[in-house]
Amino acid sequence: MAAIGENLKINSNRLWDSLMEMAKIGPGVAGGNNRQTVTDEDSEGRHLFQGWCEAAGCSMGLDQMGNMFARREGSDPDALPVYVGSHLDTQPTGGKYDGVLGVLGGLELLRTMNDLDIRTKHPIVVTNWTNEEGTRYAPPMLSSGVFAGLHTQEWAYSRSDSEGKTFGDELVRIGWRGEETVGARKMHAFFELHIEQGPILEAEKKQIGVVTHGQGLSWTEVTIIGKDAHTGSTPMPMRKNAGLAMAYILAKVDEIALSHAPHAVGAAGQINVYPNSRNVIPGKVVFTVDFRSPDLAVIMDMETRLRSDAQAICDAMGMQILFEKVGGFDPVVFDETCVEAVRNAAARLGYSHMDLISGAGHDACWINHVAPTAMIMCPCVDGLSHNEAEEISREWAAAGTDVLLHAVLETAIITT
Repeated sequence: MAAIGENLKINSNRLWDSLMEMAKIGPGVAGGNNRQTVTDEDSEGRHLFQGWCEAAGCSMGLDQMGNMFARREGSDPDALPVYVGSHLDTQPTGGKYDGVLGVLGGLELLRTMNDLDIRTKHPIVVTNWTNEEGTRYAPPMLSSGVFAGLHTQEWAYSRSDSEGKTFGDELVRIGWRGEETVGARKMHAFFELHIEQGPILEAEKKQIGVVTHGQGLSWTEVTIIGKDAHTGSTPMPMRKNAGLAMAYILAKVDEIALSHAPHAVGAAGQINVYPNSRNVIPGKVVFTVDFRSPDLAVIMDMETRLRSDAQAICDAMGMQILFEKVGGFDPVVFDETCVEAVRNAAARLGYSHMDLISGAGHDACWINHVAPTAMIMCPCVDGLSHNEAEEISREWAAAGTDVLLHAVLETAIITT
């Protein structure tokens, strides 16, 4: 096997130009992007990506969930491909880099290999997974979930948006439903490059995050039933204030998560108060508690304590409380060999790096079920993502893609 030298790097200007060109499709109102899944803008972005891949000498595969697979052949026709990629869809008020960096970084490593006439034993495939964001069609990572066997294709097709349009119908409408059976492809390994979407790398002044785990997630919907009453004429001791009970419970959520510091987190991100009137004591609240940890035992402990502590609070206040588990997935442990390839690449290139636990869900979390997988992360300014103000530097993008290139070449095995 040929040696991989530290002087082997991608064309950072070409990568940045590609990111900026893709960002012109589905522009947001404040400098970011609105390129939601299976919209006309999504289709336009796909066409641009396909054109670039074909110009780089790749063949393009398309499965029945619209997942795109740009393939560069290897020297061994029987060797399983090394896959890389992420997603091109965005949040309604998304940034220019979330997901897109992983797809176009994959394209750039193929372009660099072409420039330097590098061949590998294993084919290399760059993937655009459909509907990672899950904004228009819940849940997130929908198509990689079907690929990994976690959802059925029929169920995924039946997901509907706020206007009642189904995912399956919209995929056909924009012309990106392929014929290939979803999940039929076998992988030697999968690598995903992504911005951190958190503040740790920037705060620690590290260029690369070597992602060893993905946090597990638990969503519990909590409903508290008190009694609507006039805020001015109901004596304090006679109130059944569901909003107050929720406040006590949310303080407990914070306490529970902090007891498992530093990796566990918890909060309520979706809160609905009824009747939501200025002069009516809330008689009902519905909110979702989001707990995350890389340790399944910790998640289970947090769920148990939430139910016990919240029940005690509502019993003491004379109110009814209901719990429903509405979502979640177990923590992910990424493949040791793939993780080591990322770590080796960062060290070889002289980039500062640290082990990192991903706090968000990614397609890699599902693909980890069916293939050896690892993730590479680069910093983002102030840890900001899912926001049009999302920003990274040219240097961060290049460093992450350099590491992706070296990890993939180590795994795919250079032959010339």
